[in-house]
Amino acid sequence: MRTVSGAEHLELESNGIRMHAVSQGEGPAVLFCHGFPGLWYSWRHQLPVMADAGFRAIAVDMRGYGRSDRPLSATDYGNQTIVGDLTGVLDALGEEQAVFVGHDFGAQAAWAAALHAPERVRGVVSLAVPYGVGFAGGAKTPGKQTTTSKDEGAKGRKPSETYAAIAKNHFLHLHYFQEPGAAEAELGSRPRLFLKRIYWALSARGSLLDFKRFPAEGTGYLDVLADPKDPLPWPWLNEANLDYLVKEYMQAGPEAAFIGGLNSYRAMDLNWEHDRDYGRRPLEQPALFMCGEKDPVLQIITPKTLETMPSRVADLRGIELVTGAGHFVQQEQPQAVNQHLLEFLKNLV
Repeated sequence: MRTVSGAEHLELESNGIRMHAVSQGEGPAVLFCHGFPGLWYSWRHQLPVMADAGFRAIAVDMRGYGRSDRPLSATDYGNQTIVGDLTGVLDALGEEQAVFVGHDFGAQAAWAAALHAPERVRGVVSLAVPYGVGFAGGAKTPGKQTTTSKDEGAKGRKPSETYAAIAKNHFLHLHYFQEPGAAEAELGSRPRLFLKRIYWALSARGSLLDFKRFPAEGTGYLDVLADPKDPLPWPWLNEANLDYLVKEYMQAGPEAAFIGGLNSYRAMDLNWEHDRDYGRRPLEQPALFMCGEKDPVLQIITPKTLETMPSRVADLRGIELVTGAGHFVQQEQPQAVNQHLLEFLKNLV
C-alpha cells in the first residue's frame, strides 16, 4: 500500500460501513475529505505538514472509494448519510470535534457537516465548492449543487431534469452519469485513461468545458476528455501517483470502480428533496474558501456566488484564489494551500 511516511492506516466501523482512514500527528483534529476522482491520497501533501505543525491530520477514503465500502445504491449517498460517516469516523477515533477540510464533493460534505452536525465542526475549509452556488447563465450551466430560494426549490424541477434539458443542446456529464450502467462500463473498462484525462482536463492547463462542443446522443465521457498535451510526469502528478490511484479504484472491480463519484451525482435529486437547507441556512463556524484561479468552477458559478457567500457563512475568514492551479488545487499548488490552511488553523487554536 502506498503511504505517507509516518502515517497510520486504519480500518474503522462508521455509520454501518467500513471506512479506511489515514492518521498522522497529534493535536487538534483536522479531517480531510476528498472529492471525485480522489482518495485519501489526494491529501498526501497536507498530512505531514499539518502533523508537523501540531495537528492530528486524518484523511479518509470516502464512502464509495478506495478501501472504504462501496454501496451500490445512490440512495446511500445523500448529504446526511455522508455526514454520518464523517462523525462516525470522529467517534471511532475518540475525537469530539475537527476542522473539516473538503475538496469537490468532499467540500460539499464539509459544509453539510457544519449544517447537520455543528457541534462536531470546529471550522470548515472548502476547496473549489462555495457554500450556496449560483450558476452563470441561470440553469444553463451546471455544477456540484444548486442554490435557489426555498419557494423556487419547492416549485422548481429536480436537478436531473435540469441536466436533461441542458443535454438537449450538448453533452453534459451530470446527465450522462444519472442512469446507472453506461458510465460504470465506460470508465471501469479504461480507468487509467479516464483518470489521466480527467486530471488533465480539470487542471490549470486543461479544458474541461470543451464538453459543450459535443452532442449528448451517442457520446461517452471519454469522448469529450482530450488526451493530455504533455505526457507524465507533470509537475504535480507522476506515473507512480497514477498507478496508485488506478490500483485503489479498481479494488472493487470495474463495475464499482467509480461508484462513489457517480452516485454522488445521482444523489443530487435526493439532496434537492431532503436537504433543502443546504446552501441556504446560514452557517456560524469559522470558514475559509480556496480555489485554483484556473478552476473551471469559477467559470461555472456567477461572480455573486463568492461576493455573497459572507451572507451565508457568517465567519468567513477569507477567499483565496491560488495562482497556477486548477481544480486539484491542493495537489497542483500544495505549498500555497498549506500556507493558507495553517494560517487558518493556527488562528482557531
